[in-house]
Amino acid sequence: MALDQVDVDQLKLGDGQDEPEKEMSFLEHLEELRWHVIRSLIAIAVIGIVLFIFNNWFFDQVIFGPRHEDFISYRIFCRLADILHLGGALCFAPPEFIIQTVGVGEAFINSIKVSFIAGFVLSFPYIFYEIWRFISPGLYPKEQKAARGMVLICSLLFFTGVCFGYFIVSPFAIKFLVGYTIPGVVNSPTLVSLVNYMVMFTAPAGLIFELPVVVYFLSKIGLVTPELMREYRRHSIIGILAMAAILTPPDVVTQFLIGIPLYILYEASIFISRRVQKQNEKEMA
Repeated sequence: MALDQVDVDQLKLGDGQDEPEKEMSFLEHLEELRWHVIRSLIAIAVIGIVLFIFNNWFFDQVIFGPRHEDFISYRIFCRLADILHLGGALCFAPPEFIIQTVGVGEAFINSIKVSFIAGFVLSFPYIFYEIWRFISPGLYPKEQKAARGMVLICSLLFFTGVCFGYFIVSPFAIKFLVGYTIPGVVNSPTLVSLVNYMVMFTAPAGLIFELPVVVYFLSKIGLVTPELMREYRRHSIIGILAMAAILTPPDVVTQFLIGIPLYILYEASIFISRRVQKQNEKEMA
């Protein structure tokens, strides 16, 4: 047989090389995505069940932690106030209040709800790992190399944001919101309201801290440039202060405590966008 009639793929197989990977169909992609989702849900369920079993400790030490006077954030704030000579601006204690339930199954339902929300938070690295396993095969080798360590970076940023919301935002918010009273009205928050606020203080903060990663990918595809971010820096500062005012009680000190880290994230995102732009220019050259 002539050489030009020999199948090239057969020559590759004869050399001991693997057969080229067959392109997956749409239904095969859906099947693969389904298993990634199932494994992520199993991880959330396992951690959620464990937390539900130990829900007494979890509620008392974690969910209700900021209402205790010995909560670590209050001690750190007082210490910081002494160092900065701020007087009582940062040294405070949470108000005493009783948490009540108004529904028959409110305690049980919220125990399940909090356990699985916390399960999602704690299993976030594995969930993102499953998402990344589904996305990464569609990237070019140089893009996979550039995004190396993405799971670790995103997980660290997410947990940093959650801890920031839990240890910084929630003490100030609980102090103000529960301590704010109207004459003739006793402030006795319900369990569902306290749980919802604790979720609002933590989970969105974790997502907000993913800003550098979002800017990295937007800069990679050319939708965001460092020049554009510098041009709209003033607008971004106003937006950051507005976000800090929404996430925190109307206290100037608290708003700056929230706004400063968000501004640092924005400046870090400009630096990341500039690095990505230089890499893109180098590749084009």
